[in-house]
Amino acid sequence: MTQMKRRQIFGWYAAAVLAALLVPSARAILGAPPSAPSAPPASDSIPAQGGAIIITPIFHGTVQIEYGGKVIVIDPWSQADLSAVKPADLVLITDIHGDHLDLNAIRKVRKARAPIIAPRAASKQLDAVQDANRVYLDNGADVVASGVTVEAVPMYNLVRGPEPGKLFHDKGRGNGYVLTVGGRRLYFSGDTENVPELRKLKNVDVAFVCMNLPYTMPPVEAAALVKAMKPRIVYPYHYRGSNTQEFADALKSEKNIEVRLRDFYAASAARRAR
Repeated sequence: MTQMKRRQIFGWYAAAVLAALLVPSARAILGAPPSAPSAPPASDSIPAQGGAIIITPIFHGTVQIEYGGKVIVIDPWSQADLSAVKPADLVLITDIHGDHLDLNAIRKVRKARAPIIAPRAASKQLDAVQDANRVYLDNGADVVASGVTVEAVPMYNLVRGPEPGKLFHDKGRGNGYVLTVGGRRLYFSGDTENVPELRKLKNVDVAFVCMNLPYTMPPVEAAALVKAMKPRIVYPYHYRGSNTQEFADALKSEKNIEVRLRDFYAASAARRAR
């Protein structure tokens, strides 16, 4: 290559570099593309009599269940992206705390006159919901609502509380629930520790089990509850700050229990980042 040729090539290269520095990019001119909307939550399908049960993790303790054209929402909370939640034919509330009993969230997801099932301790708060069909259950009671059998089971602390002599969740105040849907039994723990009544639950097909400290229990204690309950499928939920893989590892020896790890916090994190 001649010296003149090399000078020509160098000149072209220098011009290209200078143009790139002086001319703004299309991204700079047009602005960064808007953040993509959060994807709708992924759903799981559970075979059942009369059709599949569709389970959709929403956020924290909020779960959506669909079966037979009906929608059930457990513990709707305004910190979730509730735009992804379908209008509920039945709303279940487990406790009086704000991440379980959120009046604005209930109003947003609930169809008019749809039943709300809650513990009796929630009655004063739920009186503020206009046109509400409210059913209050004590531990051990059951009811049929929107074609679903709902059984209230205990949820409480044994040892953990805000200070000595006090517990975060007193026995009898809140409800876990066992739903019978399409011949399947679905358990939702609410906020609880590994208490004796829950270890005696039988024939649970799908379990949603909490595990966050200091309010409920750590993953290993939650796994001990699951080993006693022996559901076919278990989802850790209400687990913010906990290591769900630790929970899954503690159940590896249980060959008849399928652990499903789902991200209950991704969609809302994406929403806050927009």
